[in-house]
Amino acid sequence: MLNRICGLLLFLGLLMVGTCVSAQLPIESYKNPQLPVEQRVADLLFRMTVEEKVGQLLCPLGWEMYEIRGETVTVSDKFKQLMKERHVGMLWATYRADPWTKKTLENGLNPALAAKAGNALQKYVMENTRLGIPIFLAEEAPHGHMAIGATVFPTGIGMAATWSPQLINEVGNAIGKEIRLQGGHISYGPVLDLTRDPRWSRVEETFGEDPVLTGGIGKAMVEGLGGGNLSQPYSTLATLKHFLAYGISESGQNGNPSFVGICELHENFLPPFRQAIDAGALSVMTSYNSMDGIPCTVNHSLLTGLLKNDWKFKGFVVSDLYSIEGIHQSHFVASTMEEAAIMALSAGVDVDLGGDAYMNIMNAVNTGRISNAVLDASVARVLRLKFEMGLFENPYVIPEKAKKEVRNDAHIALARKVAQASITLLKNDCSLLPLNKNISKVALIGPNADNCYNMLGDYTAPQEEKNVKTVLDGIRNKLSRFQVEYAKGCSIRDTLASDIEQAIAVSRRSEVIIAVVGGSSARDFKTSYKETGAAIADEKTISDMECGEGFDRATLSLLGKQKELLQVLKATGKPLIVVYIEGRPLDKTWADENADALLTAYYPGQEGGNAIADVLFGDYNPAGRLPLTVPRSVGQIPIYYNKKAPQNHDYVELSASPLYAFGYGLSYTTFEYSDLCVSSISPHSFEVSFKVKNTGKYDGEEVSQLYLRDEYASVVQPLKQLKHFERFYLKRGEVKEVKFVLSESDFALVDRDLRTVVEPGTFQIMVGSASDDIRLQTKVEIK
Repeated sequence: MLNRICGLLLFLGLLMVGTCVSAQLPIESYKNPQLPVEQRVADLLFRMTVEEKVGQLLCPLGWEMYEIRGETVTVSDKFKQLMKERHVGMLWATYRADPWTKKTLENGLNPALAAKAGNALQKYVMENTRLGIPIFLAEEAPHGHMAIGATVFPTGIGMAATWSPQLINEVGNAIGKEIRLQGGHISYGPVLDLTRDPRWSRVEETFGEDPVLTGGIGKAMVEGLGGGNLSQPYSTLATLKHFLAYGISESGQNGNPSFVGICELHENFLPPFRQAIDAGALSVMTSYNSMDGIPCTVNHSLLTGLLKNDWKFKGFVVSDLYSIEGIHQSHFVASTMEEAAIMALSAGVDVDLGGDAYMNIMNAVNTGRISNAVLDASVARVLRLKFEMGLFENPYVIPEKAKKEVRNDAHIALARKVAQASITLLKNDCSLLPLNKNISKVALIGPNADNCYNMLGDYTAPQEEKNVKTVLDGIRNKLSRFQVEYAKGCSIRDTLASDIEQAIAVSRRSEVIIAVVGGSSARDFKTSYKETGAAIADEKTISDMECGEGFDRATLSLLGKQKELLQVLKATGKPLIVVYIEGRPLDKTWADENADALLTAYYPGQEGGNAIADVLFGDYNPAGRLPLTVPRSVGQIPIYYNKKAPQNHDYVELSASPLYAFGYGLSYTTFEYSDLCVSSISPHSFEVSFKVKNTGKYDGEEVSQLYLRDEYASVVQPLKQLKHFERFYLKRGEVKEVKFVLSESDFALVDRDLRTVVEPGTFQIMVGSASDDIRLQTKVEIK
């Protein structure tokens, strides 16, 4: 017994000694959450090899890094090899599913499996790598997380058509939550490219042509995505695309050079990015184009001089996919891939999307062609954000929560609300709309009347059909099955796949015709894709796709037999309502002249069919406004409302005016403006107030817009520039006083020395409901 007691005492003593020794052993500072982030970053950097540092800057493609086995997900051998050889710090598009990735509803990840995949990847790197650095998962999210089971909102151009930052803030919040629930961290979007050429294939992703509207919508989206507060559970690193002037490429060709002056960059193209960065965006993506002979991916003055030094940007810069390779292979300004990598990193590109080019950085550092300090600066930017997001402490998510809350009822309702708000009524002769639900029969005709994928736009994952509401679905929810008859009539592009005779027969049996035409960005397995994911347009492929990345147009006309279809429908003599589903402003001259009612719904997302039906049958009064100018002809391009003086003059054979102006959109009701008042707050600040009255028969929303013109300035100025806008609801007969404050920044210009200054002079104040529908005007003097 005594021996047992002595043995127990000896064991307890040794245990206490061991505990004391353990308590005194130093732990790595970077693993201590109580220490400041900068101290943790410095400690981790000190411990890393060159190879491990470079690995943090690599962002290879992620969809081959997991394997699904029933209800479990494990890491793939390819991922294990990748970590062993490259020590990668992040993955791109791990959850992405589309024809390019060959991930389908059958072999892709649903939200629960996505969360499990993210957990498996994190567990492997935390437990099987030397330093246990968690990885970032970057995901495409321009109008919803591009993953199976996520909510699909209207594309960017549709969101901009709402002219409602408040609504888009809610969208950002929903997108961020769905990404984080599934284990993602970085959201690619919003797209802040200003677009002035509708031939360009990516118009649908943008917020239009104007810096103020784009900046306001972009800021709201970034704040909804978390506003840079990474300690919040659903905050993502918003990645702004694309830096810079990518949307005005020569000939409308994606990735072509952009020709733009330095003052123009500072006046129009940079402000939306600055506004979004000030709102908390922590990642900026470079663009494929060059400016003045310098590829944007190696533009040191933009990426380092302006972005990091002048703007004090604290996030990281990421290349567009393989754009570093493009320095060598497309732009031909680097003779080797190593030279291209050195140029990009030296210019300020922190992360290599694609992950192959920066593998050359190790040799460049070891041979002294680039310094350790340059490498460390970029690595520190990435590590700091991982610490701020708390990934070192908890990189895992809860699969059951993802299953329950991704694409929840509230997000679906929001998708419908945004789609409703985006729909833009362009024509409504004799108040044909809204339709009476007691109508005897509606003929629903057209290639976009019942095609779920044509509702969604590019950067969309495969969908279960029940998740997407087409126009036919929406109208059937309003009417009995005896009141609506459908015929496709023709395809978007394929001239062989048509049955116009059936469409005529259906139309003749109806009281009114609703024709749904336009375009499509729906990717399919018949289309070929570049390694960047851009589609390849060729004569062999006759899919519906005529828009979306890589599908630039030479014309804007309806393709296939769509115009012929509209003409024969008009010939029936029945009232004709034309609905455009489109990713760019297609030619609407025939519809403008011949349709009784005309509207565009852009790509309205998964609830678009319900939203369109809501508008057609009066359950929602449309208030969308055009976020870009609709030309009469491609011969007018580029055409945009805020062009600099002088005023355009007519062509020999065509008016210089657009078919529909920026900011235009009709309502089922009417609004009257009155009582414009301007009062001085300070020498460079004024309050502008006016009254708006709903004078029509319906409750509805108006979008009031305030424009300025500097009458005489030291540099040429726009003839009209939007400065403020507000969307608001008024009941029949209701009056609202609207107030805007014009601040010093509203009157400022960029002078010849690139200084932002306010010059003395006279400014016209113009208030109205569109850029060409000014209701009230006055002038102020700046002294």
